Amino acid sequence: MLPIQLFRTNKELILEGLTKKNFKEPELVHRIITIDEHRRKLQVENEDLSAKVNNASKSIGQLMAKGEKQQAEELKAQVASYKEQAKDVAQKLAELETEQYNALVQLPNMPHISVPFGKTPEDNEVVRTVGTTPDLSAQKLPHWELAAKYSLMDLELGTKITGAGFPVFMGQGARLQRSLINYFLNYNTEAGYKEVCPPFMVNEESAFGTTQLPDKEGQMYHVTIDGFYLIPTAEVPVTNIYRDTIIPEQELPVKMTAYSPCFRREAGSYGKDVRGLNRVHQFDKVELVQLTHPAHSYSALDEMVKHVEMLLQSLQLQYRILRLCGGDMSFSSALTYDFEVYSAAQERWLEVSSVSNFETFQTNRLKARFKDSNGKTQLVHSLNGSSLALPRIIACLLENHQTKDGIRIPPALQPYFGKEMIS
Repeated sequence: MLPIQLFRTNKELILEGLTKKNFKEPELVHRIITIDEHRRKLQVENEDLSAKVNNASKSIGQLMAKGEKQQAEELKAQVASYKEQAKDVAQKLAELETEQYNALVQLPNMPHISVPFGKTPEDNEVVRTVGTTPDLSAQKLPHWELAAKYSLMDLELGTKITGAGFPVFMGQGARLQRSLINYFLNYNTEAGYKEVCPPFMVNEESAFGTTQLPDKEGQMYHVTIDGFYLIPTAEVPVTNIYRDTIIPEQELPVKMTAYSPCFRREAGSYGKDVRGLNRVHQFDKVELVQLTHPAHSYSALDEMVKHVEMLLQSLQLQYRILRLCGGDMSFSSALTYDFEVYSAAQERWLEVSSVSNFETFQTNRLKARFKDSNGKTQLVHSLNGSSLALPRIIACLLENHQTKDGIRIPPALQPYFGKEMIS
């Protein structure tokens, strides 16, 4: 959520940023400013009435001490009138504050100055492409055929048990899932991230804090009786660890990593581009979260991008990094880099990670703060990134490392998988 101070000092900057994000309701900015001006006038009026009550109350005591009861009673009546006025003003203030808050949460985050203009994924900026496309020669099976050939996964069984988009991994496929999760977690903890095992359901306050609500409620599975939400990413519970918390400055940055299953409705996802593991409703992911000093969040973002990049290199996969344009960014992000891996069998790029800086957009809702050396309380910056999401990683590992003898396991993963080949 954007701080209200920004509207008072830099309205034009907000409008420019919203244009870059293709936000269609700029009049909401003017409405917020109008509400804020009215609210601040009422606040002054409320404070003035409070001062009058205090001053009159002191005078009443003095008058009573002098025996001037009639004047004291007249002043008491005036105090009662002030209090009634103050009650009315306080009610109007509360209504305006609610109206202002409800308007503020509808606005997306401001994009960083480096975010390119654009409306669609085609407008994203390719930062760099690394690696070469493998020559699959005669064998060029997509991952869903490879999974069937080596009995790694059963999509129809998942449909039987639950529904479409819930794959069942078996045998070497289940082992590959477990191996990747353990490898990713160890890779992250060795880089200084603290491992967390969070709940896989969250309450409404937590989903609101990381901006899944009210923006993405249609994408989440809702346990209606209890009011819980199945998490779309471990970012939600992990970041909420520090909701309503003041972090000692010397403990920054806070670096956390977590494995979780992720649940996403992905309504309307059909067709050849979502075959197999390209898009599913339940999948496994290892997440990175950082809470940093505002002065260091963009160096932390660069560090996280490099961290994910080295992880992909260790899996011997061709990848590219994109800087997302304003129209393709998430509601809460200030700057996002996407990682895509090339699927040699499908001949297309598949997104496997997003690394984002949210600046204070989440932490303003979460009230996640630190106290600086001058004793001033400030909001920390929050960042997160996938390290990594498993479905498309598995798809590309199967497709890009397929040989006539089986599927080659990258050397970095072999100690976890226990074999050099899936055969």
